[in-house]
Amino acid sequence: MIVRRRWTAAATTAILFSAVLSNPAAGTAAPADPAPPVTLSATETALVRVQLRDQAQLDRLVATGADLANRPRARDGRILADLVLSGTQLAELTAQGAKAVQVVQRAGDGSRHHAESVRAAQARTAAGLRAPAAGQRTTAAAVDTLQVQQAYWWTTGGQTFLQAQVATTATDDPDVEITVSWRTADGATGSFPLYRFEDSGEYQYHYNLPQPVPNRPVQLSATSSLGGVSRVVTPTLWPNATPPPLPAGYQKDFIDAYLTPTDIQARIKRLARQYRDLVDVIDLPNKTQGYRRNAVAYLGDPAVAAVVVESVRFGDQGMNGVQVRTVDPGRPNRPLTVGYRDRVLTVSLATDTAGKTVSTTDEVAAAINARQPNRFRATVEDGSAGLPMPVAAPTRLDDGLQGTEVSARPWTVQALRLGVHRNGSRVGVLAYSQEHAREWATPLVTLEFAERMLANARTDPATRELLEQVDIFVIPMVNPDGANYSFNDFNFQRKNLVNHCTGAARDPKNRTSWGVDINRNYTVGSHFDGYVGASANCLSGNYAGTAELSEAESGNVIALAQDHPNIKFAMNVHSYGGYFMWPPGAYRADGRVTLPRPSIDESTLFLTSARRIVGAIAQERGTVTWPSQTGPVADVLYSAAGNSADQLYYELGIFAWDFEVGNDRWNPATGEWEGVGFQPPFDEAHGESQEYAGGLVEMVRVARDYAAAQPAP
Repeated sequence: MIVRRRWTAAATTAILFSAVLSNPAAGTAAPADPAPPVTLSATETALVRVQLRDQAQLDRLVATGADLANRPRARDGRILADLVLSGTQLAELTAQGAKAVQVVQRAGDGSRHHAESVRAAQARTAAGLRAPAAGQRTTAAAVDTLQVQQAYWWTTGGQTFLQAQVATTATDDPDVEITVSWRTADGATGSFPLYRFEDSGEYQYHYNLPQPVPNRPVQLSATSSLGGVSRVVTPTLWPNATPPPLPAGYQKDFIDAYLTPTDIQARIKRLARQYRDLVDVIDLPNKTQGYRRNAVAYLGDPAVAAVVVESVRFGDQGMNGVQVRTVDPGRPNRPLTVGYRDRVLTVSLATDTAGKTVSTTDEVAAAINARQPNRFRATVEDGSAGLPMPVAAPTRLDDGLQGTEVSARPWTVQALRLGVHRNGSRVGVLAYSQEHAREWATPLVTLEFAERMLANARTDPATRELLEQVDIFVIPMVNPDGANYSFNDFNFQRKNLVNHCTGAARDPKNRTSWGVDINRNYTVGSHFDGYVGASANCLSGNYAGTAELSEAESGNVIALAQDHPNIKFAMNVHSYGGYFMWPPGAYRADGRVTLPRPSIDESTLFLTSARRIVGAIAQERGTVTWPSQTGPVADVLYSAAGNSADQLYYELGIFAWDFEVGNDRWNPATGEWEGVGFQPPFDEAHGESQEYAGGLVEMVRVARDYAAAQPAP
């Protein structure tokens, strides 16, 4: 039975998170035992895969700035979304009919996995180790026409998978049902349903997640509920590309633990010292804010009435520990006064003729701002406006940062430049990672890649040849401040630490929501130009900042590319989900108008190169990036207004790609694809580093071949 389903995206909200749809083929796995219910304590935060009640519930989540970690999917008509939620938020969703189906990652798992990886690395060091039958047609007259847009198969982990994408000409009918039928080389047959996919209110196609099949599929066709029948096609092997075999003695596996920003800085320094003839270290021009925040405290009691008092300077600049208090002057008819002496801010409340204090929260906040503007700023705590200001015991300002061993100084972001000819005379390749702080596996990929290139240059002629022919740039860590916060304070931190919020949004209860999404802060197809996928809300997970390139971190990426015009290829490494993408990365909501599409020749280069790189990734442990997740960002993920790849491609002429490492893993026991999260147990992160580093090596080969094919100047 085909379950009828319509997957639509609200034009200005849920379009940001276009659905990937899933439904394993009937009969391919035995029913699993019921899983125990997923629960969180009220104050616990976790990354949870949630089955939502309906499309309206997803629309509300997106409209209210919910932290969706991956692209929403559906199974048998049920919408699945990966959400970063507190226990209270999960309880609210559950009460509204949602159901949690998997805890992908709990708060604190990242810190535990980091510690486990460090302990394991230390142990290895101590031990002296390196680190209907297809083809049949109905007699009914077809009222729609079906076109098979994709039909691919591959084998990984001993299991063969089939994925199909089919479009119907009956685009306006939301109830069209499409079924795919297949036949394998050994004669087995089967079928599975496809589901309608719309984005920004526009029909795109029908498709499903990869389906397990018993053998190599040799025939595939599709039929619709309106009587449409596609032609019979032969599914194509994906990606059908393999890199050159590694020579004997090829060195790899240089990553043995998660790396903090301080660890990454030390690794960059060590590589520069160890490979002086092949490495330059480039200090990028814009220093970041540093691991620092303004010191803040509640004056009063937020449960009754309070004012948020914040230092103008950062807490590490002598403001941590400053006391703030309100006092009753003890006499009638006294005015409201504010004084600062000996690191104590004292607010003496006004009194009436009977000696009762009469100052309100609004008056206290205004008085602090008027009389101590160079030291403090004050806002009324959300919910306390106009309330009588209580006499409050002294409280101390604090920046709330827990990383006691992390330097608070502004950070100089560094890039490695690798090659024999580091003078701009060779085609350039840029690999950069950790724009998003919580994506801990991504710098492991870029550093593993860099060290492979350097270590093998002296022993492997093919690697040496690549370094002769290509000029390689690597930024392992774009966002060090956010990364420090993610390691030490809040594992799910996505953004940097710059707080552009004003008013009540600066309440310390919002401290884990401050910052700018670096990958929404670039200039092409940006939120400021009316494109979808970023927010003006400073508390949103994809807050675009105050202006294009307002942040030091985004400015550094562009400065490096502008200063080295020989860079023609770039890879932005993100996690998680298993995607390989390129421009266009954004569209306008009305009519889903994307940024201009690449030319036919450039589209061909993007896709053929993707096959090569995806094939190289699969060589490590059989991980295959799905064909449905290979393509332009706006088509296979969602609209990401103001992302870096679009600026690199459209403004600077660079073939710019995006990885999303951390592919879903197939669970044969449940017949489900399962997410791995941002900070998985280190064995998984290590596997990601190895396979995607191989993909970056193949990108270098792509650049070499491209340069060799260009006509001589």
